[in-house]
Amino acid sequence: MYAMGNRSWKAGQRLERIELPTPEPRAREVRVAVHAIGVNPVDWKMRQQGPLRLAARAIRPFRGPRGPVILGVDFAGVVEAVGAKVKDVAVGDRVVGGTNFSRGQHGSYADTVVVRDDQVAVLPARMAFDVAAALPVAGVTAWMALHEFRRIEAGRRVLVLGASGGVGQFAIQIARRVCAADRVVGVCSSKNAALVRELGAHEVVAYDAGEPLAAAAAHGPFDVIVDCAGSYKASRCRKLLAAGGRHVMVAGDSPGMMLQVVVPPFRSRAILGKPTRARLAGLVAAVDAGQVTVAITERLPLAEAEAAHEHSRTGRMTGKIVLLPR
Repeated sequence: MYAMGNRSWKAGQRLERIELPTPEPRAREVRVAVHAIGVNPVDWKMRQQGPLRLAARAIRPFRGPRGPVILGVDFAGVVEAVGAKVKDVAVGDRVVGGTNFSRGQHGSYADTVVVRDDQVAVLPARMAFDVAAALPVAGVTAWMALHEFRRIEAGRRVLVLGASGGVGQFAIQIARRVCAADRVVGVCSSKNAALVRELGAHEVVAYDAGEPLAAAAAHGPFDVIVDCAGSYKASRCRKLLAAGGRHVMVAGDSPGMMLQVVVPPFRSRAILGKPTRARLAGLVAAVDAGQVTVAITERLPLAEAEAAHEHSRTGRMTGKIVLLPR
C-alpha cells in the first residue's frame, strides 16, 4: 500500500509518499480499498501542532500509531478483507468510515486502511464514494451536536455559528430537514447568506453586517447553539439558550476553548466527530433520502494532499475537498 505522511513526527514537515506493507485485518477488523478521502482542517492542524497536543485539546485519550505518521480520518471504499469475528460487513461491501488514532490506527491518506468493523457503515449502491467520504468528521460532528448532546425535534430552535463551513452546512441541513426544528438560524458572511438559506436556514445573520449574537437573539432562545467558527465566547452564547439548552463548540485550536467548557454552569461542550457505525448509518440514510446534500469544491489526487491542505488553510472553502487515491 502507499500513503501520504511522514516517516517521523516533526511539526510543519511536508508530506511525502510512503510505501508500507499491506496489513492483514485482525479478528474484529476490516481492510478497505480506499476510493475517496475527505479533507478536514483537523488534518493540517495536526501537522502544525502534533497529534498529542491536538488530542489533549479535545480532551481525548490518544495512543497514536508508531511511525510513520499517516494523516486523515474520512474515507470511503470497498471492503477487500475481513477478520474472523466480523459478522455485519462482508468482502465486496461499499463502505464509509473513519480512522481512529486513539486505537493506534494509521490515518486514511492511503490507498488501503484497516479499521474496526464498528467504524464503518455500508453504503447504498447509488451513493458515490466522494460524497460518502465527506461525511465522517464534519457530518458526524453535526449529527452528534443535534442528536446526542441535546436532541433536536419539532418545536425546538437551533443557532449555527459558522453556518457556511463544513460542519455548519451539515448542521443547518440536519436541524431543518432531519430533525424538523421549528427555527434554524445561521450566522455566516454576507456573501454566503444565499447558500445558507438554500441549505434550509429560516433566518440568516451576517456577521459582517453588525453584532451577530445580538441580532441572533431576536430569533431565540435556542435549544442548541452549534459554534463551528470557534470565535464566540461561551458565556455570551449561553445567554441565548433556552431552559435545558446546550452550547456545542466544534473542537479547534482556540486557546481558551477548554477553559470555557470546564467552568459552571457546564452547558457548553467541545466536540469533534467520532465516526461510528450508528452515526454514519444515520447520515448515510439522510443523504440517500435527499435530506442532506454534500458540496464538493475540489477533487485532487492523493499525491496532491499538500495542495489540498494549502487550499483548506485559506478558510474560504464552502465545500469539501476530496482526495482520490485511485
